[in-house]
This record gives sequence, structure tokens and C-alpha cells, in this order.
Amino acid sequence: MTSLTTFYLSGLIGNEAFGMDGDAIGVIKDLLIKSLPTEQDDSSRQLVNGIKLKTGKEIRCYSFSTFRVVKAREKLNVTCTGLLGLSVNEINNGLFLVENVLDKQIVDLNGRKLVRVNDVRLVTVSQGTFAIAVDIGIEGLLRRIGISRPIKQFLSLFKISIPAKFILWEDVQAIDYSNLNIKLSKSYAKLQTLHPSDLADILEDMGKKSSMSVFSALDEEKAADVLEELETHAQIHIVESLPVTKVADVFEKMPADEVADILDELEDEKAEILLNEMDNESSQEVRELLEYSDNSVGSLMTTDFLSFKPEITVDEIIKELREKRPEPDELYNMFVTESNDELIGTFNLRDLVLAQPGVTVNQIMKTEPVFLFDDQKLDDIAEIISKYNLLAVPVVDSSNQLHGMVVVDDVVEDLINKRRTRKR
Repeated sequence: MTSLTTFYLSGLIGNEAFGMDGDAIGVIKDLLIKSLPTEQDDSSRQLVNGIKLKTGKEIRCYSFSTFRVVKAREKLNVTCTGLLGLSVNEINNGLFLVENVLDKQIVDLNGRKLVRVNDVRLVTVSQGTFAIAVDIGIEGLLRRIGISRPIKQFLSLFKISIPAKFILWEDVQAIDYSNLNIKLSKSYAKLQTLHPSDLADILEDMGKKSSMSVFSALDEEKAADVLEELETHAQIHIVESLPVTKVADVFEKMPADEVADILDELEDEKAEILLNEMDNESSQEVRELLEYSDNSVGSLMTTDFLSFKPEITVDEIIKELREKRPEPDELYNMFVTESNDELIGTFNLRDLVLAQPGVTVNQIMKTEPVFLFDDQKLDDIAEIISKYNLLAVPVVDSSNQLHGMVVVDDVVEDLINKRRTRKR
């Protein structure tokens, strides 16, 4: 039967380690772990391969291979058969649990939020000692200050228990490594799986340095989605902190109206530098939006929309949509225009799905569509959307040429922001 001992980091730190003769050889200050790949999948095991001891005024790191942890009546005894030094390379490629994990913030991928590490759970088996989970619960905090047992005993009189809260180490890839020279691509890989809104909330809760490290590690598509979801102050911090080339690349993946909103908050000189760094097409779209006054429909519209000529068939449209893979809000309402971009009709996804493949779009479109002028006041938008129950409204100029659309999501967001501003 395999011998197994589980214990907590807090129960070990500050204890003395003893040699085979029974004499103390030093006080335990930290444990060093390294990742060992598993054969089953891409995950890894965190082997404790080093221990930091304080002897007198000296603090040194030794191999953990000669140390043994034994639990006796809830107390931990640490013995050593001989001290073996660790190389600088082993130390640099490892992770100290007290220094870099304990009391640090990690991302709870299941709860989609930042949490604090109160303790680390370890296990000793025949293959070695491994870090297996982090404790983010109240019990871990109470254990740290030495009052976990009496509190639990007291609460048990009232049949109250303190729920345990652990995150398995395989989900602890998002530890704040910002003070270490560790490759972020691996450390933050699992963050890529979170919804942009959840990731934006997490970044806003992080410190500025940590949030920059995480954001910089995201690919451009994900970074663009996350930047859209951030609050204005967080957007500005990131834009002003990142290299101009990186920001420009991210901007090119974003809707022009979102970029225009961010640039509106920057100094004119900084905004111009970023616009010049972007590709000509993306930059021109943003410049056109920046010309509108803040209180006009044009300032809120998006230039990402779908328009088709009247003679195109339903089957051809569907094929084009499959190739383009548009964003969901682009499918709220689609438009029909003449060769001079004059708006002549609208249709939605339902119209498209129910129509026969060979039918042309002018047979399914709604003529005399409801629209907004680009120079109309913002206050007119909510009334139009509410009256006609629309998810997106086309925006035209005085010549009826289509320039964009206003999406209900942006209207709601604008109203919420106004309400927040009034409360302040």
C-alpha cells in the first residue's frame, strides 16, 4: 500500500528541520517547486524539489530529495539525511511557494474571478512531495494564524462547519508571476478560454502591473475583445502603457466605433500617432467617426454592417455569410443598397432562413426602412428602437447613403454610462 501524507504549507513554514542526529539544522522559510509533465495529458505535476532554510543569519536553498515530512498528531516533523545544494539554474527555473504564491492573487477559472491564496496543500507519496491545490477559503486563513482548530471545535457545538475552498493546481495557471521572469504564454494560457467580459472584470481587479502582463500575453483577437469590455479608465491605462505598434494591431481587430471612443479620451497627439500606425482602411474609418459631435447619432454608430445589392440571391448571401463569419450584432439587421450606396431596404436573419435559396433579396426585403440620420441627436435613438422594436437601425446621410448602423447594445451601454455619470 502506498504511503501518503497530506499537509499544508502554513504548517511547515517556521518549523525547524532536524538532522539524523536530532540536532536542528535550520528554520524552514520556503519550498521550491518545479513542473513535471504528465504522460496522460498536457497538464503537469508540481514537484517540491527545493527547500529554503535559515541557519543563524544565513539563508540557503537545498535539494528536497533528502528531506522527509512526517505528520504526528497534526504536527509536522521534518528530518534530513544530508544537505545537498541546489544549482542556480534549478532555483531560477523553480517557483517559491511562500514568495510567489502565498497571499498572491490567482484566477479562479470556474468562478471567473480573482481570489487570494491563503494556503497551499501538499502531498507526499512514494514518487516525491507535490503541491496539489491552493486553499482560498476562510479555513486556510484561520489555519495561517493558528486558530483553525479551536474555531472549528467551537462552531461544531452549533453544528456549523467552515466550507473548504480549494482550487486544484492544474487550474492554477494564472498566478501573478509579474515579479518573475517567467514566460507568460504558458502561465496565462487558460485565461484565453474565459469570456472577454469575465476577463475584463478580472483585469480591472488586478494591479496595473499584473493586468498589463496578462493583457500583453493575449493574442490580438482576444485582446481586442477584452479591450472593448474594459471600463474607460482601464482602456486608457492599457493603451498608454503598451507599445504603439501593439495597440495599433489590437485596434485594427476592433470595431471602428469602439476605437473612436477610446481615442476620444486620449490626447490629440497620442491619438494621431496611433491612427498613423494603423492600416489606412481602419484608420480612415475611425477618422470619419471622430468627426461627428459627441451628441450625434454618427458618434455612436458602427461601420461594421452587412449590405447587399438587390439582385443577389438568398443562397449567395448565405454562402457569403459563411465565408465572412460576421459578428452576432452584424446579423441583427442587414441592408440592401443601390450601386451608389443608397439605402433601399432591410431584412433580417429570419427573412433569410425562411426564404427559398433562389429568391433574390429585393423579394424579401422591407422597403421604406426605418433609419436615422447621422447628424440626428442621440436622444432620438431610444425612441426609434423602442417604437419599432429594432435591434439595429441603419444610419444614413442627407443623400440617403448608408454609413453605418446603431446597435441596441450600444444604446443600452450609453444610457447606463450616462446614469453612472449623473450619480457621480
